[in-house]
Amino acid sequence: MAWFWLVLAGIFEVVWAYGLKHADGFSRLWPSLGIIVAMIISVVLLELALRSLPLGTAYAIWTGIGILGTTALGIAFMGEPAGLLRLLCIGLIVAGVIGLKLITPE
Repeated sequence: MAWFWLVLAGIFEVVWAYGLKHADGFSRLWPSLGIIVAMIISVVLLELALRSLPLGTAYAIWTGIGILGTTALGIAFMGEPAGLLRLLCIGLIVAGVIGLKLITPE
């Protein structure tokens, strides 16, 4: 169950990170509130995962999911570049996340 909480926490991290672009420096109420709620949910879910996963592994995967998700959304919806070198670096992050999952028992 810890891996489920960790992936869900990572998804909420993506939500709040993506929302930062729409909050306009926290000057827009609803996006700002959505960011705060998503941040709280993300950290609570991370804490649930940490009850049985090592801190370093869980944190690395949580941030990895955030990096991958926000990068994908930036490329898909915000016109950010998707150059070969950038995608290669993202692939290294994916490899690291997969590696950590494979070597970490629950």
